[in-house]
Amino acid sequence: MKEVAQNVSVENYSMCLRDAVEVFTKELINCLFDKNYQQEKSADTKNKFFKILERLAINNEDCSWIAFENSFPEIRRKLDLDAFAALKLDPAAKSLREVYLAYPGFYAIAVYRLSNQLLKQEIPVLPRMMSEFAHSTTGTDIHPGAEIGDSFFIDHATGIVIGETTIIKNNVTIFQGVTLGGIQVKKSLASTKRHPTIENNVIIYANATILGGDVVIGENSIIGANVCITEMVSENSVVTVQAENKIFQRN
Repeated sequence: MKEVAQNVSVENYSMCLRDAVEVFTKELINCLFDKNYQQEKSADTKNKFFKILERLAINNEDCSWIAFENSFPEIRRKLDLDAFAALKLDPAAKSLREVYLAYPGFYAIAVYRLSNQLLKQEIPVLPRMMSEFAHSTTGTDIHPGAEIGDSFFIDHATGIVIGETTIIKNNVTIFQGVTLGGIQVKKSLASTKRHPTIENNVIIYANATILGGDVVIGENSIIGANVCITEMVSENSVVTVQAENKIFQRN
């Protein structure tokens, strides 16, 4: 470990690089939602992209900006569905503009969809840096390797963890404090599916924990608050924790 640490130089490990990734990520979000901004800033954003790759010692010749930029319309389509899901499901949401501008869960999903595309293009490191920026900003930790379908809604984006091999299908809602994680922490399991699969039309309430790569939450199921699941849940199920509240009169 000491020998590895000595090989890390100031040039390839610096807070300045993290700052550059944050600026790049913000510019990408602006490009997604403002066509005029995209036209004006496309060359500048592309230049930042290649400078970051250079700082990370990644071979630019193997990294296509065109493929990434061409993915923007599909990413925007999915994000519009995510935003509409928030407007439809959250009684507090008054407009799509409010969701776009004020919902940290939506912002975390937007950064995820961008970083996921970069990971699909086999660009290392940068997608994780982007996701960790979103994590520090929103309190939602979505690994860019997760697979997330359409109309995904995060209500109250605080303390959420979505692991690398998680699969979330369409029309899924999760609340604050939800963990979709691995049941074991072993480096030898890195190449296996370690995180759960969430089928279509599932709601997962606050502080629920779902662990394990073999766990599937069936379609149209509701997972109640504070539940811990390590086994399969069949479709159309409701899983709750029976908790008794006791109320006493003060003397």
